[in-house]
Formats: sequence, structure tokens, C-alpha cells
Amino acid sequence: MGIAEQADGKGALKINVTAVPERGKANTALIALLSKTWRLPKTRLTLASGATDRRKVVHISGDTDALIRTLEDWMAKHHG
Repeated sequence: MGIAEQADGKGALKINVTAVPERGKANTALIALLSKTWRLPKTRLTLASGATDRRKVVHISGDTDALIRTLEDWMAKHHG
């Protein structure tokens, strides 16, 4: 898992999972990995778009300030 720069100059998480991309297995693995990494319940993470695409958008529900702190802490530890 790491940060990849996109063509538009914006960053995005680049994540590889070993699950095969059939019947949603890779999407389920992605949600499980993010849940474990950020210590969030899987029920708070949903695939907002990209179910059949390599580029996905994940929606994270919960307290915005707490989520920002969680993500900033993770970024500082792993990509700072």
C-alpha cells in the first residue's frame, strides 16, 4: 500500500490485494485491508464507485474529525 501520483498531480492510494477480481472478492479484500489498516469496522467502509474498475472510491462513514486524525496519523507513520 502506498501513495501514487495521478496524471492530474493528485495523490491516490495504490493498494494491491491477492484476491481475484471475480464476484466482488477483490473488493471485499480491499475493504478488509483498509478496515484492518485503519482499525475501523468494515461496516464503516463502503465502495462508492469502481466496483468493476481498477480505480475505486471508498466512502468512510463516521466522525469527520476523528477520521481525518486517523488518516493523518497513518500518513505520517507510513508516508511522512
